Amino acid sequence: MGGQRIGFVGLGNMGGRMTRRLVDHGYPVLGFDPVPGRAALAGAAPAASVTEVAAGSDCILLSLPDSTVIEPVVLGAGGLLEAGRAGQVIADLSTAAPSSTVRLHAALAARGIDYLDAGISGGAAGAERGTLTLMVGGPAAALDAIGWVLEPIASKVVHMGDSGTGHLTKILNNLLNAVSLAATAEVMLAAKKAGLDLARVLEVFNASTGVSFATLNRFPHIIEGNYLEGGLTSGLMTKDIVLYVDCLGELGVPPLAASGPLAAFGLANSLGYRDQISNKVVDALGDVAGGIRLHDDRSGGTGE
Repeated sequence: MGGQRIGFVGLGNMGGRMTRRLVDHGYPVLGFDPVPGRAALAGAAPAASVTEVAAGSDCILLSLPDSTVIEPVVLGAGGLLEAGRAGQVIADLSTAAPSSTVRLHAALAARGIDYLDAGISGGAAGAERGTLTLMVGGPAAALDAIGWVLEPIASKVVHMGDSGTGHLTKILNNLLNAVSLAATAEVMLAAKKAGLDLARVLEVFNASTGVSFATLNRFPHIIEGNYLEGGLTSGLMTKDIVLYVDCLGELGVPPLAASGPLAAFGLANSLGYRDQISNKVVDALGDVAGGIRLHDDRSGGTGE
């Protein structure tokens, strides 16, 4: 890893936290984000452009909203394809359309640049602790070459196969996440209205077949009024569900499981929770169910 230099494009909710992990482990990072001040906040040396990151880095990490943003960063004027050089490795930690990922991989490979699609799971808390799970598609040799970069941010890294497989696995995982969150929110509201002890309900679920990440890690906090702020918003969750539907359409698989969470998070968006953490979907459903909350604070109506 000697003289390898790290660049990071996209220093928002997740990218900023991952950059901070790298900096705290002693790795200087050259960072770019269109929002002023984010690089400094994450501890990175601020770059004025993507071009500057490409010129000053050997390994470049991306953490961007979706493929509509990733493609101009890679293919646009002054982007990574134009400004990059042979031997560089780009690891895209975003949630992206696999079909777009494969096209970017091919374009960059023609210039001798390796492109890894590295879907991540673990949320803001995992990014802060360095316990993210990474599901990676692309050349195995390139993944091995940047293993040292990923160590401070991920506790588990799994090579899924060829280009696109990492981002596809991420999309599939996100749908399961959305299903369990939306379904648990609905069930817990029913338990609340029925007068059940919510802590005991979760105790039963977590020892039964209804157990999920949501029942284990989210709702024990939500019933106490702690929504675990800082994670995926309802708007981004909806975007990921739509991406899942699109991917399954390309694969010829009926996306029947998407209808429930798409309705739940669509409702949350329409009631003012779009830019709030996706865990607030339980409050959106609670609004429609009579303005109830799982916790004692009943002051909330909408997310406005």
